[in-house]
Order: sequence, then C-alpha cells, then structure tokens
Amino acid sequence: MRATAAVRPSTATEHDFTSADRLLRQLVRRAPGWPLVLTVAVAISTAAALTLPAALADAVNGVLSGRGDSACVPALAVLAVLIIAEALTQLADPHATADATALLRGDFLRRTAAVGRVPAFAAPGDLIARLTGNAAEAGTAVTSVVYSAAQLAMSFGAIVALVVLYPPLALAFLVTAPACFALVQRYLRRTTRLVVGYQKGQGAVAALLLDALTGIRTISASGMVDREIERVLRPVPELSQRGRDLWQSQQRIAWYSALLAPATQIAVLATAGYAVGTGALSPGGLLAALGYTTVGLSFFGTAQSLLILSRARAGAARVAAVLDQPVPTPGTLRLPPGGGRLEFRSVRVVRAGSTILDELDLTVPAGSCVALVGRSGSGKSLLAALAGRLTEPQSGTVVLDGVPVDRIRDDDLRAAVAYAFADPSLPGETLHDAIALAPWTVPEQRVRAAARAAQADAFIRRLPEGYLTPVARAPLSGGERQRLGLARAVAHGGRLIVLDDATSSLDTVTEAVLSRAFDQALSDRTRLVITHRTAIAARADIVAWLDGGRVRAAAPHAELWQDPEYRAVFSSSPAPE
Repeated sequence: MRATAAVRPSTATEHDFTSADRLLRQLVRRAPGWPLVLTVAVAISTAAALTLPAALADAVNGVLSGRGDSACVPALAVLAVLIIAEALTQLADPHATADATALLRGDFLRRTAAVGRVPAFAAPGDLIARLTGNAAEAGTAVTSVVYSAAQLAMSFGAIVALVVLYPPLALAFLVTAPACFALVQRYLRRTTRLVVGYQKGQGAVAALLLDALTGIRTISASGMVDREIERVLRPVPELSQRGRDLWQSQQRIAWYSALLAPATQIAVLATAGYAVGTGALSPGGLLAALGYTTVGLSFFGTAQSLLILSRARAGAARVAAVLDQPVPTPGTLRLPPGGGRLEFRSVRVVRAGSTILDELDLTVPAGSCVALVGRSGSGKSLLAALAGRLTEPQSGTVVLDGVPVDRIRDDDLRAAVAYAFADPSLPGETLHDAIALAPWTVPEQRVRAAARAAQADAFIRRLPEGYLTPVARAPLSGGERQRLGLARAVAHGGRLIVLDDATSSLDTVTEAVLSRAFDQALSDRTRLVITHRTAIAARADIVAWLDGGRVRAAAPHAELWQDPEYRAVFSSSPAPE
C-alpha cells in the first residue's frame, strides 16, 4: 500500500497569533510601494514634529531678544515640511491599506481554489466573513505598525529633548506618564481578547445566514421562514454583548487617554514654570517644554494604533488559518491510453475526527457503470470526490488506468474525469458556455449532442436566445439545471464520468429517458454513479454497497435486492421488476 500525500487539517486557529504575525510580516515585505511612501512620509512628519517645538522656542526667544521676523523663518519652514508630510501621509494611508487588503484577498482566493474544498473548521459563510471582513482588518496592520513605531519614536525623542532642555522636566514626565500608560495597556490586552471573540461570532452569523439564503426556496415552501430567522439570529444576542463589551473597553482606553494625559502635561508645565521663575529656563524653553510634552504623549496614540493592530492580528489569524492549508502536491505523470479503470486501494478518509472511509477497496472496471449506494453519511460523495482528486485520503491509493491519481498531471486528470453534481453551478456567460466549460475548446456539435443526450436541447431551444441565453436570465428549474450539468459532463469527453446524485431532481419518466440516452452516449465511458433510486441502481452493471466505511458488497442490483438491509437503503423505493 502506498500512502498518498495526505492533506493535514490546518493547525492554525482564530487564536494562533504565531501564524498571524508571520502572515503580517510577509505582507509588509510584499506590499507595493505605498507602504514605503507612507513610512517615508511618517518618518519626515516625525522628524518635523520633534524639531518644531525647538524651532518655536528659538523663534520666541529671537523675537523677545529683538532679532525680528527672521527668527520665525526656521519655525515656518519646519511647519511647512510638517504640513506637506502630513498631506502625503493622508494620501498614502488608504492606498497602503487597500493594497495590503487586495494582496490578502488574492492569496485567500487562490489558496481556497487550489485546495479545492471548504476547510473542516469553517463553513462557507464563515469563509466569506474571513475574506471580506477579516482580510480588510488584517490589511490595516501595515499602517498601524508604521504609526505605532512613529509614535514611540516621537515619545522617545521628546523625552530626550526634555532631558537636554531641563532634566527635571523629563523626570516629571517619566513619573506620571508610564503609570497612565500601564492602566491603558491593561484595557488594551482585554480589548484584544474581545476582538477575537467578536470576529468569531461574526463568522458564525455569516455562516448561518449563507446557509439560509442557499436554501431560501425550500424554507419558504416549507413555511419555515420564521423558524429559520430565529435560527440565524440565535447567536446575535451573544454577538451583540461581545460588541458592547468591545465598545466599552475601547471607550475606557479613550477616556483614560483623555483624562490621564493632562496630568502629565500639568506636572511638566508646573516644573517648567518653576524653571522659568528661577531663570533655569527661558520663555521660549517653556513653550518648547509644553510642545515636547504633547509630542511625548504620542504613546497614548500608540494605544489606539496597537488596538487597531490587535484587530488586524485577530483578523490575520483567521485569514492565516485558511492560507495555512496545504495545497495538494501536483502530479507529474501523463496518463497512458486506457478505458477508465478506477481502483480504490485501502483508502482511509477522516473528517472532523471521524473515520468516514476505512481501508476501503473497490475496483471499477473500464467501460462499466458502477452505482454507489448507501445510507446518508456512508461516504458515497467523498469516495466519488477521491476519483478526480477533489479531496485527498489520509492513507491508501486511488488509481486511474494504472497511475495513482495524486501523481497524474493536473491537466491530464481534468481531461480524464468529468463530474455532474446534484446542485450544479453554471459558470459562464451563456448556457452554451455552461455546457462547454472545460480547459479546452469544445466543438459546437459536441455541445448540442451532449444537450440532446441530457434531454436539455428541447428546453434550451424554447428560450428566446436558445443556447446564447445568458445564464443569469435563464428561468431554470432544479431538474433543468441538473440536465445542464449532465450535458456538461457528456460534452467534457473524459474517460471517467462521475455522477453524484445528478438526477435527483428529475421525474421518473425523464430520468428513464435520460438513462437510456446516457447508456448510448456513454457506452464506452466508465461511469461511477451515486444514487438513491432503485431504477438507476438496477441499470448499473455493478452496485457497490457502502456501509460502515467499507464496501459491504459489490454485485448486480438484482442479487443484492434479496437482502432486506439492502432494500432498506432505498426506504420506500419500489422493488425492481
């Protein structure tokens, strides 16, 4: 038995800040030029802010000493530089955030597409929340890091300036300011924890909402709208409480910053006033002391920047959980000519900690039709997904015409295996595009022949624009969508056709006509058919009965029908003639 390249579940979680920090460091390195522009602009602004109090002090002392207007020129020049740098900062900030967010979303979409399935730890709605909300929050990390660094640099520079100006000023600053910041820091840590919980709650609500919207017609038809609304809104009170807690924590940070910063300013100002009175400090020095105190209190602004950074890290952790999913290693072998013989050798698949397929063995002979039957949850769709490498087993091997599927080149595998699903998506502009979807150009005659085989040609030609009808404007029933999905599988031309409950929405008569047409159109193809209907199982060459993670029996339907437990799989379906 040769083990496949197993895809391990991501170890990243919403609380995995190691992955988040790694992602953010990569983001800073990869982001386009706007973060660099922002960094330069903020650096110039920081230098100008540190220079301005000294320049203003020199201007005041110069005017008082009789040097006239010329004493104001340096201060005006520094002020002009500060204004220009701030303007450039305001220009670069949104661009840097947008570019970083775009990079994250692009990586997110590419990784999700490359993995080819929704991860076990996230529902589709939660993935959308991560892509739209969490990626945008993570994109603010670049700017918050720049601002935090600048604010800390300004605070340190201001303290040094106070030491140079009059050492007791720095002492007054250092006695009061750190105690104030420690109190703010306490609430900052609490806010970080609240952000994580709030983002997780948002994802849960988004997942429930998408689930409800996907099945909105069934919900409406069943008269379950009120109950479904109640289900979707059930997590909202908890989310609302988390939001209030988060807002209150942020509000406390703002209050403490606003109330405690003046205490430091008063302490420094009182010390400066005493120094002026004793002659140790000039009037201009008093102005400089006040200016440097204001600049030194920039670390209170750091608390806000760090709060934004904490939200960015929490968002990045949720994005990183998706990006950390390993992508299946691409195969390198070409498929030899063959008829589509498919083998499952000791295949084992575990999902969410439960073993779904357990050392399963099954051979699908070339050119045959094998039906997969079993109770709900027996792993039929999972087994079918293994055939085209839409998912990976934890161990065991899936072999197509003598070559393990995980070693087949992707273009060869996609050309060899075609799928039709119970609820097919229809990408493309027109119905013709939806049927002709393939990595290569499908001839027009093959598209129409496939539509006829799938019993779709008649209803397509009744539409005003026929095959050129835009998909978005085509009034399609569930059965018509399934027939288009079946037509796409036929037009694909692969050696193996996998039908995953692809006729479940068709009536009995249409299904019988379609089955006969398929037997003719696909007589030379291998077919793996998942079904819950006795009529389809009866038409198959072999029925593989899945039970307990393994193939309980593989035999013609008529032979298996003698077993009452096999008949129970089809519940109330009528017995075959």
